[in-house]
Amino acid sequence: MYKHRYNLEKGSKKHYCPDCNKKTFVLYIDTETGDYLPKQYGRCDRESKCLYHLNPYLDGYAKAIWVQEQGERSNLPNNRKPQRKKALPQPSPEPVFFDFDTFNQTLKANCYEQNTFIQNLLLSIPYPFDTQAVTRVIELYRLGTVANGYRAGAITFPFIDIKGNVRAVQVKQFDEQNHTTGTDFLHAIIEKHHTRNNKPLPEWLEAYIKQDKRVSCLFGEHLLGKYPQSPVALVEAPKTAIYGTLYFGLPKTPESFIWLAVYNKSSFSFDKLKVLQGRFVCVFPDLSKDGNTYKEWEIKAKDYVSRLPGTRFIFSDLLEQLARERDKSEGKDLADYLIKQDWRQFRKRNIQELTPHPEPEKGDAQKFIIVDPFSPFKKIGKTKTGQIGHPKKEKCQSWNREISDLESYYANVKLPSQPVKLDKSSTIIDCSKFIEKHLSTVKANIGNKTFFPYLKRLHELKRNLNY
Repeated sequence: MYKHRYNLEKGSKKHYCPDCNKKTFVLYIDTETGDYLPKQYGRCDRESKCLYHLNPYLDGYAKAIWVQEQGERSNLPNNRKPQRKKALPQPSPEPVFFDFDTFNQTLKANCYEQNTFIQNLLLSIPYPFDTQAVTRVIELYRLGTVANGYRAGAITFPFIDIKGNVRAVQVKQFDEQNHTTGTDFLHAIIEKHHTRNNKPLPEWLEAYIKQDKRVSCLFGEHLLGKYPQSPVALVEAPKTAIYGTLYFGLPKTPESFIWLAVYNKSSFSFDKLKVLQGRFVCVFPDLSKDGNTYKEWEIKAKDYVSRLPGTRFIFSDLLEQLARERDKSEGKDLADYLIKQDWRQFRKRNIQELTPHPEPEKGDAQKFIIVDPFSPFKKIGKTKTGQIGHPKKEKCQSWNREISDLESYYANVKLPSQPVKLDKSSTIIDCSKFIEKHLSTVKANIGNKTFFPYLKRLHELKRNLNY
């Protein structure tokens, strides 16, 4: 009866978590009265670290309230239902944008020398990038610097919508290994500065901080208008999107990926993703304990694709398959594996053809275990005629013949039980599993040139086995 009566509060308002004591807690609200439930009922947004989530439907609270209200109802004349104050639906307020002149102050060219994240990319990481590539990424995503105050030297990641409005500016501090040491928002830094110095807040900031939802678009969303035909690589954090662009290359052609980020796990929402309608979207969820992030995003994507005609979501599950349990518990992401490898090798091949692999557990002989040197993608939904991946008839016929021949060959050949070296950088640990996955992938994407490398590697393995 009250299945949807208690819901997590919408918006960006946060409370202190009863478990980790961080201000990252979203409370449950009674939609019939508009009141909060007792403060222990809610969910911590630190999904991969805290995991606190007390649901009123799972511990008996909802049932107890229902029973109590039934008792109140039976004591009323003619069994009349008690009157309750109902929460009236409110129209969504228009967003208040971050002041553009204030945002432009973060883009001063002479401040990038003190920007720790940028300098690490140029000097400190194992495989430093060239200045031209880093400069181009700064310009592309409008990355900036906090020049003064307690966050001096931090990088700014602006969330700019498809119309060019600045919705929010995230501030991140990094150490010399480009690991996060502090997170903030520029509006909060400015507010603290004025409060400490007993200065009145700027008029725009007063209006800005009153709204509940500020990070209300994708990081890099403004690039969608600039590259209207490009497929999208979608990750969780802005840092990962920056690494993806630097490793796989800037968007130069309609086939080049543009890298966008949702902000955090909970931000994989329809309101944010609806701007991707009609796009090919390759999703790289962060690792999480028991694969919770991957599962949650995949379920949501199945719903979204039915509401966004012409949109196609493809999930990369390679890290989920091969990552160590410790990496999953720590919530590592694609960037954590990219940064250990030479970006020059990635520029030579496309996104499906080279995906970083987690390091093996102790005791494994190889530095990297390569079960499949190409990321196996899981398709959700279908692509309409004219969209990315629509095969031509002649290609389909050619692929069908090749697939049939390969299936026949592998069904009758004795497969080696030992690892097989496919090329200089790829070793197949389990030939049977490799063949099964590759055949399944090419049959699901017949004629799609994006997946031609899968077919090519099946031929390469066949040649190796015949020697």
